[in-house]
Amino acid sequence: MKNGIKTIFSLIAACLFFASFAAVSATENEALSGVGSAKAVFDVRIGNPQSAAMHLKLMHQTYKDLAAAKKKPVFRIVFLGPSVKLISKNRTGFTTPEDNKALDEIAEAVSAMSKDGIRFEICLVAAKVFNVDPATVLPEIKHVENGWISLIGYQAKNFSLVPAY
Repeated sequence: MKNGIKTIFSLIAACLFFASFAAVSATENEALSGVGSAKAVFDVRIGNPQSAAMHLKLMHQTYKDLAAAKKKPVFRIVFLGPSVKLISKNRTGFTTPEDNKALDEIAEAVSAMSKDGIRFEICLVAAKVFNVDPATVLPEIKHVENGWISLIGYQAKNFSLVPAY
């Protein structure tokens, strides 16, 4: 339990630090010099609801910062491994109020991000392994048979791979 709380506080601190510099750093970041479009595919395998919610918020903020810096972001987010349980409307196994609040935040983030043009996929291999009924997956998320094939394809199309474990 203490490790979980420590992890959450670390993530919050990192997000607050990032948010305080994000708008300035995206426009002044040397790594983005000469970059016209920022294409990224996020490999999401986080099984902890609070951590996943925080990561999704950070991904969305990154997208907004890149858009504000006129870097034309194109983001794809692929859910693999235990993260597939977090994007299902079935909340079996999530019993704490904190988990349920984080699952609500995940659903809200997916909806908002989708409206901004960010696209999502769920690996049906992982859904089967983790007993997630595809019919219960959030409606904004496209079903793909194998998420690794998506990651390979996006990288072949010059998307930068960003792991979120």
